Amino acid sequence: MKKLLTGLLFVISLTAEGQQGPAPVWSLQSNIYEVNLRQYSSSGSIKDFQKHLPRLRKMGVEILWFMPITPIGIEGRKMTEQELGSYYAVRNYKQINPEFGTMADWKGLVKQAHSMGFKVITDWVANHSAPDNPWIKNHPDFYAKDSTGKMMAQYDWTDTRKLDFKNRELRDSMIDVMKFWITETGIDGYRCDIAGEVPNDFWKECITALKKIKNVYMLAEAESPAIHEAGFHTTYGWSLFHAMTDLYAGKKTLLQFDSLINKNITDYPSSASRLYFTTNHDENSWNGTEFEKYGDAYKTFAVLTQTLYQSMPLIYSGQEVANRKRLKFFVKDTIAWTANPAMESFYRKLLQLRRKNPALASNAAYQKIKTGNEANVFAFMRSAGKNKVVVVLNMSAKPQHFSIPTTSVTGNLTEIFSAKAQTPAGFKKASIPAWGYLVYSTVK
Repeated sequence: MKKLLTGLLFVISLTAEGQQGPAPVWSLQSNIYEVNLRQYSSSGSIKDFQKHLPRLRKMGVEILWFMPITPIGIEGRKMTEQELGSYYAVRNYKQINPEFGTMADWKGLVKQAHSMGFKVITDWVANHSAPDNPWIKNHPDFYAKDSTGKMMAQYDWTDTRKLDFKNRELRDSMIDVMKFWITETGIDGYRCDIAGEVPNDFWKECITALKKIKNVYMLAEAESPAIHEAGFHTTYGWSLFHAMTDLYAGKKTLLQFDSLINKNITDYPSSASRLYFTTNHDENSWNGTEFEKYGDAYKTFAVLTQTLYQSMPLIYSGQEVANRKRLKFFVKDTIAWTANPAMESFYRKLLQLRRKNPALASNAAYQKIKTGNEANVFAFMRSAGKNKVVVVLNMSAKPQHFSIPTTSVTGNLTEIFSAKAQTPAGFKKASIPAWGYLVYSTVK
């Protein structure tokens, strides 16, 4: 199906057909919640996380993405042996990290999550393993070597060894262990760590094989449009993330920001979706919290990530409690939960709107709307048939006025945070506070 570009109107097909077949239908109006098990509770266990499932379901969470649940290597840990190490140094591809519990605990979690309507995906580290993974000893030819014939640690990841995808047996073995978690535990797909470092032809072969078992959902930690051709449904929206931080810091104008959004629309296939976020485990731990990056605008940018064209919105563990600390990566650093998480209601409204209104499906149409204040106020409409969502964002630190032509928006709307009704005529000489956000929907 064609994606048509006419002026500022971008209309796409409501099919999810891609290079490797359709994305799971359930993913189109879905969202992702990243689970950092280690920091989620004082025990860091699967069973203690399960206690949060009813709360997360009520909030509107649909896809649970667990950071790697496999055992962590001991050899080469960057910290002392008493530290917990990096999730991403895989000691064994077919076992559960005992820090979290047992395989029976994991299967029980997946079963309960499915019964409540969640989907479950896990983080998969295909690019490298820990130095004490059994493959090191049993299959040394699985690993890339330097000019001296020594196994390599990519970048400064000295607690890992890079795998060599030129090796046919490695490819088969990697596909086999990825099948294992689907057939044995019932997961619904994968978030693939640094997917762009692994050859696209491997991913194409792998995803084709996995889809023969189940119509899995595949998220790539990569931004190249080409990786969608390998079968990934969603790629990281790093460029938008960095543009948001630059916009808040005054390093980008709103016009430049809009230009980037348009580029994302034209560069990616209409079947693609993009992981949009204000933070994740990497950003929070290494580069700062959302409050450090966005100050008073943290909700404004969260609204954008939840509503933009092709968005698969992400919430990271603790965002609903307005976590203001950088969670440590290698050691225990438990999230400070409260009885009534400060941001839970905010996210519930956005997540439930996404589920109720087809206009927020990742492949629903997008139209930029003129506001008469283009330097400060950004507005757009998402639509699917008669269903519409209109978003107005003040991208400045001062109150602003805006006017939207009545011809741009039709039908009666309700603002989801205030529950106030709105007609198109009400957009004449309207006001919006500093870093304000307004989200109007035809579906209450």
